[in-house]
Amino acid sequence: MKIAIVGAGAVGGYAGAHMVQAGEDVTFIDPWPAHVEHMRQHGLRVTHAMEVPEFRVAVRALHVTDAQQLAKEKPVDIAFICTKSYDTAWATMLIRQYLASDGYVVSLQNCMNEETIAGVVGWGRTLGCIASSITVNLPEPGLIHRGAGKGGAAHTVFRAGEVHGRITKRAQEVCRLVGFADSAKVTDNLWGERWSKLVANAMANGLAACTGLTGGEMLANEPIRRFSVRLGSEAIRVGQAHGYALEDILHLPPETIARAGEGDEAAMRACDEERFRQSKRTAAEQRPSMGQDMQKGRRTEIEFLNGLIVREGDKLGLPCRANGVLTDIVKRVERGELKPDPRHITELRLN
Repeated sequence: MKIAIVGAGAVGGYAGAHMVQAGEDVTFIDPWPAHVEHMRQHGLRVTHAMEVPEFRVAVRALHVTDAQQLAKEKPVDIAFICTKSYDTAWATMLIRQYLASDGYVVSLQNCMNEETIAGVVGWGRTLGCIASSITVNLPEPGLIHRGAGKGGAAHTVFRAGEVHGRITKRAQEVCRLVGFADSAKVTDNLWGERWSKLVANAMANGLAACTGLTGGEMLANEPIRRFSVRLGSEAIRVGQAHGYALEDILHLPPETIARAGEGDEAAMRACDEERFRQSKRTAAEQRPSMGQDMQKGRRTEIEFLNGLIVREGDKLGLPCRANGVLTDIVKRVERGELKPDPRHITELRLN
C-alpha cells in the first residue's frame, strides 16, 4: 500500500521511520524546508533516551510545494495526518486529491481532529489513532528523539479505531503499520480513547508552555502538580457529561484524578504515587510538546486542548475555571506579553 505521512514532525516522523524500516512504501510531506532537505540528503535518524538502539533510514521526503508530484504516481492508499491541530484542514485538503478511490485518512495527532478531517474527505474515509505517552520530539532537522524507551507490554502506545467503533480490516491495517513503532491495538472506543488522551495532554502541555519547566520539574513542584490534577479533573467531568467511556489516564482510573482535583486527599495521594512511579520510565528532561513549541517560538495547540475543554464545558453548564485561566496565560506567553515562569501557576489563587 502507498502511505503518505503529512507532517513529518515528532509523531509522524517516529511512526513513519519505523514503517520505512519495516519495508513499507512511505512518502513524507512536510512544510519545514530544512527538515525536508535533511531527510533527502541524510535520511531520518531516530534515537531514544532509554535502552533502544538508534537507527537511520533513507526516506522519500517532499516539501508541501512538491506534493503535486503525487498526481503522476499511484494514488495514496492511507494518509496519516500528523500536523498540529491548527493545520489539520489544509493538510487534509492537500492530500485529498491524491487519495485512491478507497483511500482513507487517519488522524495521528493530539486533540479531537476527526471531525475536521471528515469535513474534507467525509466520515466514511476518516479514522483515528491515538499515540499515548509517546514522548517524542524533533530537536533538529532529520532527528526524532523519544524521551523514553518503548512502551511495549507495559503500556499500549497506539490505539487505532473507526469513528463508528466497529473493528474493520482497515483499522487493523492502521494498527499493523503503527505497530512497527511500538505496541498497538485496535479500539472500539475511539472517542473515549481520544478524550482520555486529551485529558492527559491538558494536564501537562499548557503547564510546560507557560512555566518553561520540563516534565520532571513540573512533577517535583507540588503546587504545579496539584494544579495539573485540577485541570484533569475538570476535563474528566466534561468528558463524562458528554457520555465518553473514558479509559485509564496516566495509568489511573479517571474518577481518581477527578476526585483528587476536587479536593479528595486520598485520591491525590494515589495520583502522586502513580505519577512518580510512571516518571521513572521517562527522562526527567523530556519536555511536553507544547513546551517544545514555546521554546521554538511556534504557535501552540492550547485552543485545541484546554481551550476546547472550556468551550465544551460551557455547552454543558460545567465551568472549567482552571483550564480557562491556563489557556489565557499560555496565549499571553505565546504573544510575548509574559515570559515563561513557574510563578504564573504557583502564585495563582483559584477558589
